[in-house]
Amino acid sequence: MATVLLRHARLAVSKSTRVPDCSLNMHVNRLGAALTVHRTVVHSPSGGILPKPKKTSFGLFRIAMVVIPFLYVGTLISKNFAALLEEHDIFVPEDDDDDD
Repeated sequence: MATVLLRHARLAVSKSTRVPDCSLNMHVNRLGAALTVHRTVVHSPSGGILPKPKKTSFGLFRIAMVVIPFLYVGTLISKNFAALLEEHDIFVPEDDDDDD
Protein backbone atom coordinates (compact mmCIF):
# COMPACT_ATOMS: atom_id res chain seq x y z
CA MET A 1 0.00 0.00 0.00
CA ALA A 2 2.81 2.36 0.89
CA THR A 3 4.61 1.64 -2.38
CA VAL A 4 1.47 2.51 -4.36
CA LEU A 5 1.16 5.83 -2.54
CA LEU A 6 4.84 6.56 -3.06
CA ARG A 7 4.55 5.75 -6.75
CA HIS A 8 1.54 8.07 -7.19
CA ALA A 9 3.32 10.84 -5.30
CA ARG A 10 6.40 10.44 -7.50
CA LEU A 11 4.25 10.62 -10.65
CA ALA A 12 2.53 13.77 -9.39
CA VAL A 13 5.87 15.45 -8.68
CA SER A 14 7.30 14.44 -12.06
CA LYS A 15 4.23 15.83 -13.87
CA SER A 16 4.50 19.16 -12.05
CA THR A 17 8.23 19.57 -12.75
CA ARG A 18 8.11 18.67 -16.46
CA VAL A 19 9.90 20.99 -18.88
CA PRO A 20 7.28 22.43 -21.26
CA ASP A 21 9.42 23.10 -24.36
CA CYS A 22 11.25 19.78 -24.56
CA SER A 23 9.80 16.29 -24.48
CA LEU A 24 11.92 13.76 -22.59
CA ASN A 25 11.21 10.05 -22.49
CA MET A 26 12.52 8.30 -19.41
CA HIS A 27 12.60 4.54 -19.04
CA VAL A 28 12.09 3.77 -15.35
CA ASN A 29 12.82 0.51 -13.58
CA ARG A 30 10.68 -0.98 -10.80
CA LEU A 31 12.42 1.03 -8.08
CA GLY A 32 11.73 4.30 -9.85
CA ALA A 33 15.30 5.07 -10.93
CA ALA A 34 15.73 6.48 -14.42
CA LEU A 35 17.66 4.11 -16.66
CA THR A 36 17.89 6.11 -19.88
CA VAL A 37 16.81 9.54 -21.02
CA HIS A 38 16.41 10.49 -24.65
CA ARG A 39 14.78 13.35 -26.52
CA THR A 40 12.00 12.76 -28.98
CA VAL A 41 11.48 16.39 -29.97
CA VAL A 42 14.03 18.31 -32.02
CA HIS A 43 12.17 21.62 -32.21
CA SER A 44 10.51 23.95 -29.72
CA PRO A 45 6.79 24.77 -29.81
CA SER A 46 7.59 28.07 -31.54
CA GLY A 47 9.35 26.21 -34.37
CA GLY A 48 12.99 26.82 -33.41
CA ILE A 49 15.43 23.95 -33.61
CA LEU A 50 16.74 22.84 -30.23
CA PRO A 51 20.54 22.70 -29.72
CA LYS A 52 22.38 19.40 -30.07
CA PRO A 53 22.47 17.37 -26.86
CA LYS A 54 25.78 17.18 -25.02
CA LYS A 55 27.93 14.22 -26.05
CA THR A 56 30.47 12.77 -23.67
CA SER A 57 33.25 11.05 -25.58
CA PHE A 58 36.05 9.22 -23.82
CA GLY A 59 37.82 8.07 -27.01
CA LEU A 60 40.99 6.05 -26.51
CA PHE A 61 40.58 5.92 -22.73
CA ARG A 62 37.25 4.08 -23.05
CA ILE A 63 38.68 1.71 -25.65
CA ALA A 64 41.67 0.94 -23.44
CA MET A 65 39.48 0.38 -20.38
CA VAL A 66 37.47 -2.24 -22.29
CA VAL A 67 40.07 -3.94 -24.48
CA ILE A 68 43.02 -4.35 -22.10
CA PRO A 69 41.21 -6.24 -19.27
CA PHE A 70 39.45 -8.57 -21.71
CA LEU A 71 42.68 -9.29 -23.60
CA TYR A 72 44.37 -10.10 -20.29
CA VAL A 73 41.55 -12.40 -19.15
CA GLY A 74 41.50 -14.09 -22.57
CA THR A 75 45.22 -14.80 -22.45
CA LEU A 76 44.92 -16.24 -18.93
CA ILE A 77 42.08 -18.53 -19.99
CA SER A 78 43.89 -19.75 -23.10
CA LYS A 79 47.16 -20.30 -21.20
CA ASN A 80 45.43 -22.32 -18.49
CA PHE A 81 43.43 -24.35 -21.01
CA ALA A 82 46.57 -25.13 -23.04
CA ALA A 83 48.29 -26.30 -19.83
CA LEU A 84 45.28 -28.49 -19.01
CA LEU A 85 45.33 -30.08 -22.47
CA GLU A 86 49.04 -30.76 -22.24
CA GLU A 87 48.70 -32.18 -18.72
CA HIS A 88 46.10 -34.73 -19.86
CA ASP A 89 47.99 -35.52 -23.08
CA ILE A 90 45.03 -34.47 -25.20
CA PHE A 91 46.98 -32.21 -27.49
CA VAL A 92 50.72 -32.41 -27.23
CA PRO A 93 52.80 -31.35 -30.21
CA GLU A 94 55.29 -33.99 -31.28
CA ASP A 95 58.93 -33.05 -31.43
CA ASP A 96 59.87 -34.59 -34.77
CA ASP A 97 63.26 -33.72 -36.07
CA ASP A 98 63.07 -33.98 -39.81
CA ASP A 99 66.51 -32.73 -40.59
CA ASP A 100 67.24 -34.54 -43.82
